[in-house]
Amino acid sequence: MSERADVADVIVVGAGLAGLVATYELVRAGRKVLVLDQENEANLGGQAFWSLGGLFLVDSEEQRRMKIKDSYELALQDWLGSAAFDREREDHWPRKWAQAYVEFAAGPKRSYLHGLGLRFMPNVGWAERGDGLASGHGNSVPRFHLTWGTGPEVVRVFLEPVKRAEREGLVMFRHRHQVDELVVENGAAVGVRGTVLQDSAAPRGVKSSRDKVSSFELRAQAVVVTSGGIGGNPELVRRNWPERLGPAPARMICGVPAHVDGRMLEITEQAGGNIVNRDRMWHYTEGIRNWDPIWPDHAIRIIPGPSPLWLDATGQRLPPPYFPGFDTLGTLKHIQRTGHAHTWFLLTQTIIEKEFALSGSEQNPDFTGKDLKLTLNRVKKGPTGPVAAFMEHGEDFVVRRTLRDLVDGMNSLGSTPELDYAQVEREVLARDREVDLAYSKDMQLMAVRNARAYFPDRLARVAKPHRLLDPAHGPLIAVRLNLLTRKTLGGLETDLDARVIRPDGEVFEGLYAAGEVAGFGGGGVHGYNALEGTFLGGCIFSGRAAGRALARSLA
Repeated sequence: MSERADVADVIVVGAGLAGLVATYELVRAGRKVLVLDQENEANLGGQAFWSLGGLFLVDSEEQRRMKIKDSYELALQDWLGSAAFDREREDHWPRKWAQAYVEFAAGPKRSYLHGLGLRFMPNVGWAERGDGLASGHGNSVPRFHLTWGTGPEVVRVFLEPVKRAEREGLVMFRHRHQVDELVVENGAAVGVRGTVLQDSAAPRGVKSSRDKVSSFELRAQAVVVTSGGIGGNPELVRRNWPERLGPAPARMICGVPAHVDGRMLEITEQAGGNIVNRDRMWHYTEGIRNWDPIWPDHAIRIIPGPSPLWLDATGQRLPPPYFPGFDTLGTLKHIQRTGHAHTWFLLTQTIIEKEFALSGSEQNPDFTGKDLKLTLNRVKKGPTGPVAAFMEHGEDFVVRRTLRDLVDGMNSLGSTPELDYAQVEREVLARDREVDLAYSKDMQLMAVRNARAYFPDRLARVAKPHRLLDPAHGPLIAVRLNLLTRKTLGGLETDLDARVIRPDGEVFEGLYAAGEVAGFGGGGVHGYNALEGTFLGGCIFSGRAAGRALARSLA
């Protein structure tokens, strides 16, 4: 059986955050929208639902209350220093998107979201602290604004008005509709063709079947592609892996569900859209295997404070500036060139209680559930419940009283090469000798003290420096860290109205793209590096641009 219809002004392919934002903007203008997604209704909101809900804002009310001096000029300096745009053609639109996005983050972004009902935690986080140079990569000041309610709340403020529009007849959802082809006539996108998949009752994030039931063809005045990136497709990640990051890893664990497969990138390219900067990507080095997985190879990222001692697979300490939370891709590049994919955190009970956070809405039930009483427990002694569960059940955690027993436990996990106790002991003792000095040459300890100069970090995020071998701060803890797939930084080239660009530089009429499939705007708004809190924000900004541009242009 085949389905053919012309039922809406716009077809949106992908019901993640960017698709919901574009739909929200279209229905505000009275346009009729058909939203297609290959997953079931349980997956509305896509990856954004699983996120911690951090958003990049500049000179916000929250920053000013924390006495953080920020500005558009400083943020743009940080953005461009991180992006390091260096490609004349491929970075043409990303440069323009970068400037526009920082203007949005320093201008209407907070009021736009606040008007929808989104609220932020009072303390601003300092993510991706950088490579050590004012003109280089990283955030000069804290800019990571954590949503009260995390990722599900970011989804909710757009999904609720979209669902109201569905009840009013302006929005239709077609779940389990997998797009296989863009319909192009006279050089313009006029619809999509694809496969209706077998109904699925799988919970959110669980891998679903691809069994075919029927086919469909649907038409509209325009198509918006908001289908996400490639992080759930490790083979595609390896195919696009850049040489500058070292050899492509043979083993990665997945930070996103399997449906983040990158299919629409190839489908759009085959139809005539241009993909740029496909070798730019964002993966984390602090991945741990989820002891209670939802999707295949389910990984959780540790969001660390700056204090853990970071050792490579051979027991050598990582060099500056590759400290926890500082330079994600610089650290990844260094690790890959060691010839081993895993590394180790060494820390104490005191450090894990104050500094370990886990990415993901489900790993932060206090913030996600807006439970103030539970949130206040974070300042009490002891790790959070989810961290404690990983310490007990996680296969990457080792907890011991002595360093000798700790190294034996690390070796018992079966990773190669086997660690040499004497080497690990040298690194620990060298670091510990510096802790009690009034002045130190150890740049990590300098960074810890700098972090503690920021009151919210000193209060709840960064432990007071102490010797790792001080039994008063024990037991000792080791965590095996794995490479974790996450984000596509390149993608479909788009202009500032989110219109897809063809390889010859001309606009692909009727075709728009937003979110991760468009490199969060332009085909790579982040350049080579990201500043964190910019992925959800990129979905919002680019989805907003697509929806508003279409609302203006449609007949």
